[in-house]
Amino acid sequence: MIGSDEHAALAQAQARLVEIGVVPHVSATLDKGVRDVALSLRQVVMAEVSAYSTSGNPEVLPDLDRHAGEHIQEIRRLFGGGDVGDFQFVRTHGHKRAAQRFPLEAMLHAYRCGHKVLSQWMRDAAIAAACCDMEQAVPAIADFAIEYTNTISTILTAEYVEQARVLAEAEGDRRTELLNILLTGFDESDGRVGRLLKRAGYFEEQRLSFCVALTQSIDPLEMENSERAQRIVDAIAKAAATLHIRSLVGIRNNAVTAVFSATRRLSGWTAPQTKLAARIQPALMLLGPAVLVGISSDQPSTAFIPKALHEASIALDFASVTERVVLFSELPVRRLLLHRAGDYVQSALPAWITEFAAVDAKLHGALVATLRAYADADMNILKAARALNVHPNTLYARMERIGTLTGLNGQRYHDLTELLLAADCRRV
Repeated sequence: MIGSDEHAALAQAQARLVEIGVVPHVSATLDKGVRDVALSLRQVVMAEVSAYSTSGNPEVLPDLDRHAGEHIQEIRRLFGGGDVGDFQFVRTHGHKRAAQRFPLEAMLHAYRCGHKVLSQWMRDAAIAAACCDMEQAVPAIADFAIEYTNTISTILTAEYVEQARVLAEAEGDRRTELLNILLTGFDESDGRVGRLLKRAGYFEEQRLSFCVALTQSIDPLEMENSERAQRIVDAIAKAAATLHIRSLVGIRNNAVTAVFSATRRLSGWTAPQTKLAARIQPALMLLGPAVLVGISSDQPSTAFIPKALHEASIALDFASVTERVVLFSELPVRRLLLHRAGDYVQSALPAWITEFAAVDAKLHGALVATLRAYADADMNILKAARALNVHPNTLYARMERIGTLTGLNGQRYHDLTELLLAADCRRV
C-alpha cells in the first residue's frame, strides 16, 4: 500500500488546481482530446521503450493500451473534482506484469514517457478552456503531473516488488521440494510425485544422464553465511547454463547441492555423449580456490539420484586444497576401501602398529616412505633406493628394522600389502 504522504502530495496538487479554477472547469475540454492522447501515449512508449516491442508476450501491448486508458480516465475523474483514490488499477497492472516477469524498469520508463504526454494534454486543455490565469495554471498543472507520476510509480514499484518476492519464495519452495524428492528417492507409484516431476520436465526425455555435485567452502563455517552460500548457488547455476546443462541447485545439510541432467545420447542409434560429470568438472573448477567440490558418477535415471548423492558425499570427503574438485569415478579402489573401512579397522589394527608408528615418527616417516617407494618401484630395491636418493643398503637396513618391529617381511608381497594397509588405516 502507498503511504499517506504520497496521497497527500497529490491531493494537495489537486487542491491547488481547484483553487486556481482549473478543476473542474477544464474537465470538458480534456474529454475532447481523449482519443489523441491515447494514440500519443502508445506511440511514445513504443518508440522509447524497446521492451514493449521485443516482448513475445501477446498480452503486453493490449494491456499497455488498456492501462493507458485507465490513466486517462483517472485524470479525467480527478479533473472533474473526484477525490484521490487508491489506484487499484495500478496495483493490478503491477501484479500481473510481475507474474509474467515483464521488467519493472520498462514500466517505470513508460510512466516517465507518459508523463510528458499527459502533462501536455492537461496544459493544452487548460489553455483551450481559457477559464483561469494561465501564469498560475501552467506551473500548477506541471506540479500535478509530477505528483501523479510519482504516485503511480511508487504504487507500481511496491506492488511489483512484493509480488516478485512472493513468486520467488514460491519458486524457492517448489525447488526445495523437488530437490528433496530427487535426492531422497521416491516411489514411482506415487502419483503426486510423478506429476510434480513431470511438470518439472524430468519425464519428458528418456535419454538423460544425471549426476550430483556437493560444494562447500574450505571453511565449513562460511556456509552459515547465507549470502556466501547463495553466491555459490548462483555461480553453479550460471556455470551449468553456459554448458546447456540443466541444474537444480539448493542449500542442503550445510552444503550447496546440485542435481545436473543432460541428454545422454541423441537417439538410440547415436553414440553416447561425453560423461555429464566430466563436462561439469571444468566449470566447477572455476568456482575458485575457496571451495571444495565432490561430483558423483553419471546415473541413468532419477531413481539413482540418491546413489549419486552418496557418491558425491564421498568425493567431497576426498577434496582438499590440493585437489579441489574430485570425481567419484576417478577415485582409486584402494582409497575408497580405506574410506569405507577406516573407522571399523581402527579398533582391529595389529598390536605392533603403535610402536611402529612411534619409531617411524622419530625417523620423520622414513619407514613408511620406504614401504611406499618399494611398492611404487614394483618391489625393486634398486629403483626404490634411487627414488628415495639413498643407498640400497639403507633400504635393506630399514626393511630389517620394520621386520623387527612388526614381525613382517616388507619384501614379500602379502606382508608389504599388510604393512601399507595398516599404515594407511591408522592415518584415516
